[in-house]
Amino acid sequence: MKRYHIIFKGRVQGVGFRFQVKILADRIGLTGSVRNLYDQSVEVYIQGNDNQLLRFFKGLENINFAIIESKNIFEVPLDEAETSFEIVY
Repeated sequence: MKRYHIIFKGRVQGVGFRFQVKILADRIGLTGSVRNLYDQSVEVYIQGNDNQLLRFFKGLENINFAIIESKNIFEVPLDEAETSFEIVY
């Protein structure tokens, strides 16, 4: 199991990006969260096994309407208490 903290920049707010990330994460069985940041970027915490995470990153290529210009990915400690993937408002 691994957990990543990811910051997405580009056209990622106002285009349904958070909702699509949640659908993708739920479909794969990942846990974590997604939220908009004040600088127009989107923050994601995502946790799962290597295969699930690979499927998540490949699935990002098929997200509609968003334009991901960059993503900064950091491995962070696991959250053993986390049980679902949530959109944070």
